[in-house]
Amino acid sequence: MRLASLIHRRTLGGLRGFRKFSASIDYTVGLSEEQVCFQEVARDFAQNEMLPYAPKWDQEKIFPEEVLRKAASLGFGGVYVREDVGGSGLGRKDASVIFEALARGCVSTTAYLTIHNMCAWMIDEFGNQEQRERWLPSLVSMDAFASYCLTEPGSGSDAASLSTKAELKGDMYYLTGEKAFISGGGRSDIYLVMARTGGAGPKGISCFIVPKGAPGLSFGSQLHKLGWNSQPTAPVIMEECAVPKENLLGPEGDGFKIAMRGLDGGRVNIGTTSLGGASMCLDLAVEHVQTRKQFGSTLDGFQHIRFKIADMATQLTAARQMVLTAAGLLDQKNPSATMFCAMAKQFSTDIGFQICNDSLQLHGGYGYIQEYHPERYLRDVRVHQILEGTNEIMRHIVSREVLKK
Repeated sequence: MRLASLIHRRTLGGLRGFRKFSASIDYTVGLSEEQVCFQEVARDFAQNEMLPYAPKWDQEKIFPEEVLRKAASLGFGGVYVREDVGGSGLGRKDASVIFEALARGCVSTTAYLTIHNMCAWMIDEFGNQEQRERWLPSLVSMDAFASYCLTEPGSGSDAASLSTKAELKGDMYYLTGEKAFISGGGRSDIYLVMARTGGAGPKGISCFIVPKGAPGLSFGSQLHKLGWNSQPTAPVIMEECAVPKENLLGPEGDGFKIAMRGLDGGRVNIGTTSLGGASMCLDLAVEHVQTRKQFGSTLDGFQHIRFKIADMATQLTAARQMVLTAAGLLDQKNPSATMFCAMAKQFSTDIGFQICNDSLQLHGGYGYIQEYHPERYLRDVRVHQILEGTNEIMRHIVSREVLKK
């Protein structure tokens, strides 16, 4: 059942069909009635299908494919993909509400889901009708998984210097190069690969849809990571990898533009995923300080603890507003969206990590052990300050726009 039909059925009598969740602050402020419904559906899914199993996924490095497909059955596999190919046809602000709620259950799994959604959107936005009809139905159902392939061993923040090459010979492109730190690497069925078809710089880069079975495509060993353990991560290696020319996404030379457009939304997504983890950690901290006793009082009786909780709630609320503002600008196709997405990504991922760290500190020694949740959220959100463009690069983007003549 798709998200829209589920919402319709469960809102005929208002929100009676949804189970309410205890929260330390009101996470529905500023949302439309429909967005509150999206949030409740996603929260219910996170609470029942993700949170109970997330520690096991983390410890045993399990990629929860069937859970992702269950999420896709609600419409979460193609949140802002058009409906004619099975997508939910929602906006970026709607997606932010959904992904934040899901991340309360498992940051790592939700982060992969956002990357998959980014790839599906890129095909929906820049693909021709034949490409949309061929690739998107299996992506929105998550019968097929997708990965985004831009970063290379020698080009991280300087993405336009990538060295993977694509040469057209007859009806086939042959790709040679290596992509690094690829979420879904080795497991995904479809890889969106940025490769050089022209000269140096961003205008020489094109984007290709590379299926897993393509001749010449292979994968490196799975990487051992601090967090994000519920998703596989591996190098993607191409040695004269043969791809039909029909798999070129958009015109030759548009690949870097396509990649950056994808990242605008990806930055909002990773920011909102950080906030999901942070909101859960805030709620856990509130519960802990209201029940833990020291020196004859529960911890919330001490002023410095109360002030810390106040700061966490204020920072979380401010970061959420930045993310929702950036998402709204993407929906409006506002020319300032790129700068606001960079602002939101930098601020929300920094604040998200800080709140998770503060929650761990408030839990004391309990926060550091795996039987409690804060340490897992902390490990999972840490990488958000690095990927989708480091937060240093986000500051570069913002300063470039603010200081331009």
